[in-house]
Amino acid sequence: MAAGPRSALEFPCFEEKRHRVSVPPDLYRISRWYACRTRARAEKQVDRFLSRWGIEAYLPLVEQLRQWADRRKRVSLPLFPGYVFVRFKLTEVSAVLRAPGMVAVVRNGGHPAPVRDEELESVRILAEGASRAGVLPSLTDFLDIGQEVAVVDGPFQGMRGVLVEVRGRSRVVVQLSAIRQAASVALPRKVLRPVH
Repeated sequence: MAAGPRSALEFPCFEEKRHRVSVPPDLYRISRWYACRTRARAEKQVDRFLSRWGIEAYLPLVEQLRQWADRRKRVSLPLFPGYVFVRFKLTEVSAVLRAPGMVAVVRNGGHPAPVRDEELESVRILAEGASRAGVLPSLTDFLDIGQEVAVVDGPFQGMRGVLVEVRGRSRVVVQLSAIRQAASVALPRKVLRPVH
């Protein structure tokens, strides 16, 4: 007798405090990127531990020259303080949450919210371009409106984002829907092209 498809309720669930969350079975088998919250200033520690454990993690850092009274030094600052991006299967969530400094996986409607590959690639380009330009992008609230654009020249070439006009200057916002945050950078209009 052939067994029929199993319902989501028959698959493993994981506990989160007082809630038992059921996840569709196909999401357990697929390795995807997720945004994870960390304790304050623990992003680098979490990134190091996950890497040592063989779990793929990405912490977008921006290098900036800082001036102290007695010296100048290049420091790496997290682009999104309190977050690190981790690639894992949902069956591995308990291992990810055991990393020292880890708080939780960002959720949407009770389920872990995956980060789209194209969003994460734009974050990578933004972090690398900001490090080369020596500019720390400003964080802004998540935007739901605006035209999607691609940067075609300069240190941010290849980055996609949403165009926002600010006092006559062009600002491109790279948004991460999973954590409802965005980072923006001012760019000349000549390097921007609409995405169709």
